[in-house]
Amino acid sequence: MFDDGSPIYRQIADQIKAEIMNGSLEPGGKVMSTNQYAAFYQINPATAQKAFRELVDEGVLYKQRGVGMFVAEDARDKLAADFRERFFERVLAPLVREARQAGIPLTDIIDYLKAQEGVLK
Repeated sequence: MFDDGSPIYRQIADQIKAEIMNGSLEPGGKVMSTNQYAAFYQINPATAQKAFRELVDEGVLYKQRGVGMFVAEDARDKLAADFRERFFERVLAPLVREARQAGIPLTDIIDYLKAQEGVLK
């Protein structure tokens, strides 16, 4: 599961987010404990805890004291909104800058995208 590209806690958090987005983890569903994650993936429990803490801070998971960690009811919506924002920053903002530099009107880009919508369905 883990590669050398990013910190393990980040990879754990990303994996949990992916499981929420693909429906493997549903809103209100219980998530493995940090100790279970640590044992299953043979990692330090503090590493798993860091991932869980980050997800709690983002509002993706919530903790019920003495019961465990659960997926927030609106986790999928939050993750989708975050993905949308990152997509616009990473993909569309540079596209708009390059189009302006090349003298391509944004209306041409919009028309192109609208034409692609039918192709992509």
